[in-house]
Amino acid sequence: MKIAIPREIVPEERRVAAVPETVKKLVKAGAEVAVEQGAGDNAYLPDEMFRQAGASIVADPAELLGSADFVFKVAEPIAREDGRHEVDLLRPDSYLLTTLLPTRNTDAVRRLAERKVTAFSTDCIPRTTRAQSMDTLSSQANIAGYKAVLLAADMLPKYFPMFMTAAGTIFAAKVFVIGAGVAGLQAIATAKRLGATVQATDTRSVVREQIESLGGKFIGVDSEEDAQTAGGYAKELSAEFYRKQGELIGRCCAANDVVVTTALIGGVKAPRLISAEMVKSMQPGSVIVDLAAVAGGNCELTEPGQNVNRHGVTICGPTNLPAEMPLHASTVYARNLTTFLLEFWDAENKAFQLNREDEIIAGALVTHAGEVLNERAKAALEAGD
Repeated sequence: MKIAIPREIVPEERRVAAVPETVKKLVKAGAEVAVEQGAGDNAYLPDEMFRQAGASIVADPAELLGSADFVFKVAEPIAREDGRHEVDLLRPDSYLLTTLLPTRNTDAVRRLAERKVTAFSTDCIPRTTRAQSMDTLSSQANIAGYKAVLLAADMLPKYFPMFMTAAGTIFAAKVFVIGAGVAGLQAIATAKRLGATVQATDTRSVVREQIESLGGKFIGVDSEEDAQTAGGYAKELSAEFYRKQGELIGRCCAANDVVVTTALIGGVKAPRLISAEMVKSMQPGSVIVDLAAVAGGNCELTEPGQNVNRHGVTICGPTNLPAEMPLHASTVYARNLTTFLLEFWDAENKAFQLNREDEIIAGALVTHAGEVLNERAKAALEAGD
């Protein structure tokens, strides 16, 4: 089986879907690995490192993708500068594994089905113990949570830690984290390591212990509603719950120097949690880092991809923080993808086995044999027609 690693062409994307470490694992398993020339340059992984790991280097992307049985990618396939779409370069009946976000990237999903490509979306992999090592959402969210706090510390006109100096005491910055998933927990831990005092909230009261174990203070809404799906993802709750949560968030925004928001529903939908009025109530110089900016933002005033100042508050809307730490982001992402493939690897025939009865395959599978199989993606396509 031939596995191809193309160069990512989504703007500002610096990650790559394989690293020399994972190439060695794939080659050892019996796969042939081909990497597009320059694919790892932005992650500080030159072609020679891939050659030494056992991969071949291919200059022409059409040749690379057209001859591949299985393609690893970071981002969804898009149109190239030469007018050709990446999907059109894939061989029919080949496999694609990437962060497809199928309810958002419906054009790519339609093209993949028409091309008869079997496409897996890593963001649809069920969050089970067995699949944990394949979970790209978690591995990349960990990096985003860390980087978000560094970004806030750079923007804030205050120290994060408390300092006792000859000129008097400087009190620690106050940080409020909304959402205690992987990104939120890493943001809490990073802010604490920098010396801030940290509060955090989440719709799932079960995360209280995790927040407190990192030195944060849990603040939540009293409710009997279950905010987590069986698959481990957040889900929407009642209007009354969100009303109470809004009041809590408003109070906390006004009382803190930094707010980091991480709330996404289903991995793709950003609930609006911070209103313009809440921003107005914050102290001048305060900072909001909206990690849900790529999905519209948790803050009403967020502008995706931009840093803006509104009412004296800096609002950061980063859309791809992991790409700003491309070496480690690529490393953990590549490990996730390699683990997925090797979990279903037929060692005797040196090929990937499509077991549609397996819960991981069933969850991640988006298109196969000309059909869109993911129900949410199918609904999104129908809604757009």
